[in-house]
Amino acid sequence: MKNIAIIPARGGSKRIPRKNIRDFLGKPIIAYSISAAIESQLFDEIMVSTDDREIIDVALQYGAKVPFHRSAKNSDDFATTAEVLIEVLSEYKNNGRNFENACCIQATAPLIQVSNLTEAYKMLDEKKLDSVFPIVRFGYPIQRALSFNEGKTFWMNKENADKRSQDLIPAYHDAGQFYWFNVERFLKTKLLTTENTGAIVLNEIFVQDIDDITDWRICELKYRQING
Repeated sequence: MKNIAIIPARGGSKRIPRKNIRDFLGKPIIAYSISAAIESQLFDEIMVSTDDREIIDVALQYGAKVPFHRSAKNSDDFATTAEVLIEVLSEYKNNGRNFENACCIQATAPLIQVSNLTEAYKMLDEKKLDSVFPIVRFGYPIQRALSFNEGKTFWMNKENADKRSQDLIPAYHDAGQFYWFNVERFLKTKLLTTENTGAIVLNEIFVQDIDDITDWRICELKYRQING
């Protein structure tokens, strides 16, 4: 096993300032991702990719490594996750270290479960997949979605207006927690999702996107519920 956990955590955050190290129920939120990676015992290396001095200090405090700084090019609002991962893997390769698999763990994923990291890794390994990530079912059928403009609503798919919810195919979305992937195949395709990508399905209690303070508070409520 030669696995690396990569936790991207740039310093800039417009919607929630200093989001990656903001206090979440007593600890910087990034600490939960680092701790889950350590507890899983799945990784030979756990690193944080950042451009920020304060984030570096927090990452080191909670047990991650920061062997190099993220480049300015990959620290702006337009850098993609794939570009950040390629930069990290290239830096390690230049220093004589290669990994078979990698897991990109989001810095703001305090609901992440070690059991889910393990389940996804086993799926990646046993089924020889390119990548595996957690998904969650939409709470309401997206086929009956509405658009809203100038005070009026419109069916996005009018043919589904009279269909029963239970007759529509369930739809899922990315849980936004982590992405396991085979390094060699990722570096060839530069894609985290391919036709050979698998997924594990999470209960919505374990999933919360955090875009604003309301999301943050809901995530805290879910964390308390999960952890008693």
